[in-house]
Amino acid sequence: MNYLDAHSLSLIFAGLTALSILLYAILDGYDLGVGLTLPLKNEVWSDTAIASIGPFWDANETWLVLGVGLLLVAFPAAHSAILQVFYLPASLLLLGLILRGVSFDFRAKVHPKNKKHWDITFVVGSYIATSMQGFMLGIYIMGLEYTFTSIVFGIFSALCVTAAYALIGNTWLILKTTGDLQAHAIKNAKRAGVLTFMGILSVCLVNPLVNANVFQVWTTAPFAYFYAAIPIICFAMFVFGYRALSRLSRLSGDAKSQAVTSRYDWQPFAMAIIIFVGCFIGLALSFYPFVVPNELTIYEAASAPESLRIILIGAVVVIPVIALYSAFVYYAFRGKTQGLKYY
Repeated sequence: MNYLDAHSLSLIFAGLTALSILLYAILDGYDLGVGLTLPLKNEVWSDTAIASIGPFWDANETWLVLGVGLLLVAFPAAHSAILQVFYLPASLLLLGLILRGVSFDFRAKVHPKNKKHWDITFVVGSYIATSMQGFMLGIYIMGLEYTFTSIVFGIFSALCVTAAYALIGNTWLILKTTGDLQAHAIKNAKRAGVLTFMGILSVCLVNPLVNANVFQVWTTAPFAYFYAAIPIICFAMFVFGYRALSRLSRLSGDAKSQAVTSRYDWQPFAMAIIIFVGCFIGLALSFYPFVVPNELTIYEAASAPESLRIILIGAVVVIPVIALYSAFVYYAFRGKTQGLKYY
C-alpha cells in the first residue's frame, strides 16, 4: 500500500503550509503587535520593547517565507489564483515588512535625536503589514472577489487582525517586561482584547452567511458539534484572559507583588495563542478541502505526486532545522528583557 499517494501528499503539504502560516501568525504576530503599540513617548520603554523582540523577529518571519514557498511549489495553481488577486495588497505587505526591517537597524545607527523618526517608521510599517494581512484575509473569506461588500468586509477584517496582533504583542510585553511598561502593556491588551473579541464574533456571524460551503460545514452533524466547540473555547479564553489581565493590573503597581506577578504573567500570552490557534483551525476546517474558496481544492491544485515526494524530502530536513533553531533562540533568550544593548 502506497502511503505517499497523491491524496496523502496533498494533505501532508496542505498541513505543512497551514502550520507554517499559523506559526507565522503567532510568532511574527507578537512582534508586529509590539510595533503597533510601540510607546513612542517614552524612549526607555521603546528601547525595552524593541529589545524584547530583537533576538526573535528575523526567525519569526522565516515561517512566512516557508509558507508562501510551500504554497508555490506544492500548490502552484492555487498560488497563481491567489496571488493575482492579492498582487497589490501583498506588495504593500512586503513594503511594510521592509520598512520594519530598515527602521529596526537604522534606529541603532543614527544620531539619538533622529531615532524617533525610525521608531515612527517602525510603527507605520507594522500597521501596513498587519492591515494588509487582515484585508487579504477578508477578501479570501469573501471568495477572492473585489466587490463593494467584500472591500468593506476586507477593511473591517484589517482592523480586526490589527487588533488581534496588538493583543498578542502586548501580552508578549507582559511576559517579557516588568514595572510601568508591563502595566502599560496590560492596559493596551485589555483594549485590544475587546476589539479582537468583537472582530472574531463578527466573522463567525458573517462567514457562514456569505459562504454556502462554510454554512454547510458548520451545520452538518456530527462534526458540527466539534466545530461549535472551537468558538466556545476561544470566547472562554477571552473571559479568562480578561480576568488574568485584571489580576495582573492589580499586582503590577505593587513592588512587593512582583514575584507573584511573574508567576502569572505568562497566562495572557498563552490564552492569546489558544485564541489564534482556535480561529485558524476554525477557518481551515470551514474551507476544507478548498484552497481557493469554492473553486479549487487542495487535491486539484497539488503538484504531481513525483514532484511532491522530492519536495517532501527537503521539507523533512528544513522544517525541523528551522524549528530547532527557533527553539534554541527562545531558550537562550528566555526570561525578562533587561534592556537594549548594541555591540
